[in-house]
Amino acid sequence: MTRVWFLSLLLTLSLSARSTAIPTQECEAFNNMKHTRNTHHVVLDTTKKYTILKHHKGQDLILISGEQPAQRWVNDTCFYKSSGANVSPVASSVVRIDDEIDNALKRIGIAGNTKKYKNINSKKYNNNKISQNNILALSWHNAFCETHRYKKECKRRLLSILKSEYYEKHFVLHGLWPQPKNRTYCHVERKYITMDRYKRWNKMPELKLSRETKERLSRVMPGFASNLHKHEWYKHGSCYGTDAEQYYKNAIDFTDQISASKVNDFFVKHIGKRVTLKQIRDQFDSSFGTGSGKRVALQCRNGLITELWIHLGSGNIFSQMLKNGKQIHSRCQRGLVDRAGFTKETNQKGGFGR
Repeated sequence: MTRVWFLSLLLTLSLSARSTAIPTQECEAFNNMKHTRNTHHVVLDTTKKYTILKHHKGQDLILISGEQPAQRWVNDTCFYKSSGANVSPVASSVVRIDDEIDNALKRIGIAGNTKKYKNINSKKYNNNKISQNNILALSWHNAFCETHRYKKECKRRLLSILKSEYYEKHFVLHGLWPQPKNRTYCHVERKYITMDRYKRWNKMPELKLSRETKERLSRVMPGFASNLHKHEWYKHGSCYGTDAEQYYKNAIDFTDQISASKVNDFFVKHIGKRVTLKQIRDQFDSSFGTGSGKRVALQCRNGLITELWIHLGSGNIFSQMLKNGKQIHSRCQRGLVDRAGFTKETNQKGGFGR
């Protein structure tokens, strides 16, 4: 890895800097001009000076040392009060620096081992009708199943002994709940409310979801096998401000962002160990920006961490929603990260509730 950073440094030093500037606002720095990806959730530091390599169509190509890719695109308004900054374009060889780094990685045989976080944080959610005050509830499925062994989603397949299931090492979706907490069953018929409260979810009408969304939902919500998705839609999603398709698309996207972050990595590395709320909040700050962790609470039972409750406020990208969310109090301050499988002493009649 030292060789990779050394190569990157040499390539960086070979660039002919056209200008440097200090940003006037904390903008996201994207991998591409379409702003569809921001690896590592990079945000400009208004106390630092950046090298501007190129200006094109209202955007600046800048250099951020220590990041991969090092070249990022930002709106030129991040540096200037008016667009159209007079920055000379760079030679074409410069804009291919990332290709050169990728080729170098392949030559030394470690490209396949380089950790790359998936990132959909640039995906925008700008429907004005969408609830701007929500709690994203994510379950640690191993802990949930300790007292719900009878659930379909908790029956381990024989093959899982050889290869772990996705939900054994990832947070999974419990629900996305518009706030305040009494905001439920919006425009839902009384008969369906009664069916839901008696947990007759299998008898409730099917939701109009695309095939793709159903497939994605079954992956991130194991409770899909028990019709949890129906309960969550009728009780909470009906108050979100969209149809069921968009509600679950957003909820899945939010869940995937946590799965692709350092937060999920931290839990996987600490399976079988005790962790604290402070450690978890630090991982959120590192992944999504300072202050994000204060929007997170732990739910625990019998010493096990069962869920993360994440408060999301207004905004049109996930990290912004986190920062605008309300600071949330957590009664649980620490707990054990449960591993897959069941312990003998667990009381199967207990429950975490849904």
